[in-house]
Amino acid sequence: MEVILLERVEKLGRIGDVVNVKPGYARNFLLPRGKALRATEANRARFEADRSRLEAENARRREAAQAEATAIDGVTLLLIRQASNAGALYGSVAARDIAEALAEAGHKVARQAVVLDRPIKTLGLHPVRLMLHPEVIVSVTANVARSPEEAELQARGVDVTALDREEAAPAALDEALDAAVEAAAAAEETPAN
Repeated sequence: MEVILLERVEKLGRIGDVVNVKPGYARNFLLPRGKALRATEANRARFEADRSRLEAENARRREAAQAEATAIDGVTLLLIRQASNAGALYGSVAARDIAEALAEAGHKVARQAVVLDRPIKTLGLHPVRLMLHPEVIVSVTANVARSPEEAELQARGVDVTALDREEAAPAALDEALDAAVEAAAAAEETPAN
């Protein structure tokens, strides 16, 4: 199905481009959200009549997004979550969580602007892209930790899951050593035939 783009769509085209897309994508995403029109002669004429207004409106939205981008770019968000000693979260951090953390930090960003390829499921520092406008993309860092102290260590570059493994390894070694000593003592007490 051919459509006329009313705004820039990532990996598809710019304002005014006539592109061929799958009918479901056009019907379910582009047309209902006002991102495109069907490419009929009447719609082409309507688009050309409104082209200057659409481009001016797009420029205004882009400038507003640029202003917001300068305030947000490089922000680090602190997200406290429960996790195992191996660093796997009990649950995950999704786009909604990032949007809520940004709101708490004083930045109003729509959940749809948060671009996560997949949910965050481990402790650590994770880069997150924000698409404030189709032409304005910024990056923030999500610091996912079990406590504010761990978050501070992660911010300094310390791998907190490695610290857990190092603390667990000597304890396991001590337990194994104690068990071996007890087994040796029990073997000495047992008389041989």
